Amino acid sequence: MANEPTRILGLDPGLRRTGWGVISVAGSRLSWVAHGVVTPDDKAPFAARLLHLMTAVGELCATYSCDEAAIEEVFVNANPASTLKLGQARGAVILGPAGHGLSVAEYAPNLIKKAVVGAGHADKAQIAFMVRRLLPAAGEVSADAADALAVALTHAQLRRIKGIAA
Repeated sequence: MANEPTRILGLDPGLRRTGWGVISVAGSRLSWVAHGVVTPDDKAPFAARLLHLMTAVGELCATYSCDEAAIEEVFVNANPASTLKLGQARGAVILGPAGHGLSVAEYAPNLIKKAVVGAGHADKAQIAFMVRRLLPAAGEVSADAADALAVALTHAQLRRIKGIAA
């Protein structure tokens, strides 16, 4: 039904800390639902950490009845091994919503910053500030969860442009 709100799960992937945030979108109205951070045991084997990410994100999709998901693209850094591990964590995080039949949109970090803050090179403090302004019910938000909520907000904004919204 066209009037039904859509729940979007935003994800900021990381092997140690994966931020997540759920928002509800009804037309142009945005509202906060929940947010948090998935933190696998950093002493666990690598494969177990990836499995934890996939499972936890999948459980979030079910718990919050998400309709769509969006994830931040990998930020490539100077260390190829770190970039590869982040890419693997990102893959595990994508599989969570995909396993629940959700479409998963992907957005570049600079696009997310521009959509939420208005500047493509905004810092984490600026992102958190704007997330608190746009979603005041969220209250205090960790940097990882703020980034994830920013991903969800970006998707909410761009899905209307792309014609995804009913």
